[in-house]
Amino acid sequence: MRIKICGITQPQQGKAIANAGATALGFICVPTSPRYVNNAQIRAITEEVQYVDRIGVFANSSYKEIAETVSNSNLSGVQLHGDESPEFCQRIREILPNVEIIKALRIRSSEDFDKTTIYTDYVNALLLDAYHPQQLGGTGKTLDWEILQTFKPNCSWFLAGGLTPNNILEALSQVNPSGIDLSSGVERAPGDKDLVKVAELFEKLKSYISEKVD
Repeated sequence: MRIKICGITQPQQGKAIANAGATALGFICVPTSPRYVNNAQIRAITEEVQYVDRIGVFANSSYKEIAETVSNSNLSGVQLHGDESPEFCQRIREILPNVEIIKALRIRSSEDFDKTTIYTDYVNALLLDAYHPQQLGGTGKTLDWEILQTFKPNCSWFLAGGLTPNNILEALSQVNPSGIDLSSGVERAPGDKDLVKVAELFEKLKSYISEKVD
């Protein structure tokens, strides 16, 4: 299972989280976010963690902005968290053929699953986050895990939205995602990760993963 910790802002924390077991780190490339990091800040972290996936999170950015950030920041993936259309995703794939494309969708009810199907031919993975009318993510609000029990897209997918070390095993007992994505659930403050919580998360996941293997 892929484990993505998003909203990384500090090189030491990024390296510690990668070494703890994260398979991907996420960097917020949305200037209005309290977790925003610029290209230089991202590169200072990515240069230290070449051995994990390095995902830039964008919302309604232009093709040029995304391509330049990927190139300048040494990113291996792009997460589109805004109102990007399937055609936009396809164009990004054409411009960046060797970069993973993840489309984030904010889910209010099972009816929203219909819109996920139109993206699966254009992206490598989906990310399901909790809906919030003003914020695109990092709200700490959880999804209704029960409705996700029937969610089986034609591509891999991440479960996001309000996940913490305290509720991760409950979530995974109900839902079977390809990966998980945490941000505020392992923070002291926006962009300031709590490495004690991170360690607790991986300790919880260790038992879950070993059971799955057995």
